[in-house]
Amino acid sequence: MKRGCNDFDGPDDWRIPPLPPLPPLAAILAMAGAGWGKRGWGGPRGPWGPKGPWGPGGRNGPGRGRQFGRAELRLMLLRLIAEQPRHGYDLIKAMEERSGGHYAPSPGVVYPALAMLADEGLVAEQASEDQRRKYAITAAGEAVLAEEAAPADRAMERLAGMAEHAERGRAPSIQRASVNLFTAVGQKMTEGAGENEELPHKIAEILDEAARQIERL
Repeated sequence: MKRGCNDFDGPDDWRIPPLPPLPPLAAILAMAGAGWGKRGWGGPRGPWGPKGPWGPGGRNGPGRGRQFGRAELRLMLLRLIAEQPRHGYDLIKAMEERSGGHYAPSPGVVYPALAMLADEGLVAEQASEDQRRKYAITAAGEAVLAEEAAPADRAMERLAGMAEHAERGRAPSIQRASVNLFTAVGQKMTEGAGENEELPHKIAEILDEAARQIERL
């Protein structure tokens, strides 16, 4: 029996998001000119990096929106706290790491959920060396995990599956070549775009031709 939560969100919550679309060529050139090429496609400011719009958490990338229902999140929090006492930030980072950076619930979701778990007596606040509230599992919380072991396992497997799904789409040689591409485009756009009005068009022609060759593979 589920305690305190009757809001399972249905089968749509079980879908792993599709790979994000490639950005338009004009956007690539603009981003490279802004310095993305110097950091690589998956760097902190790269288009597919954690802070890029096509990366984890980006406006067009995976990790946006609610991917887990409240019932699933509740069980994942209990499972992680059962492993070791944790505070809210630890829980957010743990889910982000286990999903390969593709899922990081906001504090506005995690902290109210922790407060609800504490109100239900499933976790208890522990003394902490800093000002952050650290929670430990209670006997009642362990009983809930034992009773709902199957859905808890499925939620944790889905979390790990996000990282595995992303890993299957990676190829070191492609990443290296992409870093070289963004570096070259970024440097050229930074150094000569203002002096040579034809430069962006020439770069676009080269990239378009490369795209056509890839499409013919």
